[in-house]
Amino acid sequence: STLDRSSAASDVYKRQGFGMSTLIDSASSAVFEGGEILISMQSGQEIRFSVEDNPRLASGTPEQLNNMELSPFGVHWPDLDEDLSFRGLLSGDHGQVEQSGGGNA
Repeated sequence: STLDRSSAASDVYKRQGFGMSTLIDSASSAVFEGGEILISMQSGQEIRFSVEDNPRLASGTPEQLNNMELSPFGVHWPDLDEDLSFRGLLSGDHGQVEQSGGGNA
């Protein structure tokens, strides 16, 4: 059942040291300051990462970076066409990674 899967996912997150699962936790606020995105979760947990870790965010202005839409699953920057899930952020995935050239050197 869905409840069983949610419970199992929560147990995995707790075992991996993530605290509350994003399935039962949600963001209360998010802000760009000092070159970082800071997301405060209702559980009290914080997610913080440098915008330099993500090429789309790194190119944004402070106004674009502060224009965030929060959902139960992640954060969206409409001006920069970027979406990041809380699950990914908690596992260290900060989004787009620039690929090096494919052998056409």
